[in-house]
Order: sequence, then structure tokens, then C-alpha cells
Amino acid sequence: MIAFMSPRALLRSFLFLASALRLTAADLLAPAVDHATAHAANGLKREWIDGVKPTDFLQRGEGDKAVKLLLIAAFTEANHGMNFNGYSHGKAVYSVPTGWKVEVTFVNPSPVPHSAIVVERPLVKRLQMGAAAFEGASVPNPTVGIALQKSTFTFTAGEAGEYAFACGFPTHAISGHWVALEVRDDLKLPTLKLGDTELMTLK
Repeated sequence: MIAFMSPRALLRSFLFLASALRLTAADLLAPAVDHATAHAANGLKREWIDGVKPTDFLQRGEGDKAVKLLLIAAFTEANHGMNFNGYSHGKAVYSVPTGWKVEVTFVNPSPVPHSAIVVERPLVKRLQMGAAAFEGASVPNPTVGIALQKSTFTFTAGEAGEYAFACGFPTHAISGHWVALEVRDDLKLPTLKLGDTELMTLK
């Protein structure tokens, strides 16, 4: 036999449970926190990004067949701050010849944790990224991320394929916080395509 509770009894049970869990009315009525929309512009170290130009994103590295890349998280407010250099969802494309050394400077001027890790392109659809595609191709502890910090890492683009620079903080990549990386056998110099039009080639 199924026992039904009166509305008053249900309310008493609910309030008792809330009291046991030490929840307040504000807690019960507050919306769930969405990390994307909660991205804080307040506290952004703007002095780290003021004056940065697209030409700073792609520069010649130290020695032969080496390139320096700059990745700035929360560079603009696009995609709730979950972007690299103002781009998300793969709408910026770094292309690197196979075998080149890639020196990455990652900057997060935001108080919200972000990171950078190179992964095979399909992994951006996962909640967590897993291991880097190349040895050394991530900041330390990419799932934890860093806030208001800078980090560098270097790797060799040893195998041609379609990859991504993704934020390794859980759920960020699947929310669009990634830009594309192509490692190509047919390429002589690294390039960077920003959006649909602007294409830069390393000089």
C-alpha cells in the first residue's frame, strides 16, 4: 500500500532536511553557479595584455626550426572570457611544420583558473582532456589551472595531425575554450589564421 503525505507534512519534511543540511532560504533560491558566466572581469591584470598585438602571437623561436607562440586566456570577454587571444571554438588556427620546436608562453591575467594543453582535436569534446599529445606539451597540472599567473612550456611537434591548444580545466574545452593546432608535413614555415580572414606567416 502506498502512503501519501499531506502538503503540510511534505513542507515540514523539506524544511527539516534543509535545516539538517544547514541550508538557508538564500541557498535554496540561489541559482546554480555556471563557471562560464561567472568568469570574473574584476581583478583582471590588464597591464599584462594592454598593447599586445596579433603579431605577438607568432614569433621566431630560439635556433633553427623553432617558433614562439603566445596564448592569452581571457584576452577579451568573448565566450565569457574562455578564449585564447580572443578566439574560441577553434576559430584561430596555428599551423606548424612537422618536427619544429614549439615554445609556448601561456598567460592567464584572470582570477578564474585556466590552463593550456595540446591534445588531439576530438578530445575537446570531453569534460577532461587527459594526457598531452606530445611530451611536455602543457602547463603543469592543467586540470587545476593557474590564475593571475604566467607559465611556459616547450615541445616538439613530432607527428602530423589535427590538434588543439585547449584549456585543461574540466568543462572549459567542451565550452569552447580551445584554438586549433595543425602539424603539417607540407608546411615550410609556421602560420596563424585568426578568424576567417587574417593569415600571418612567420618571417
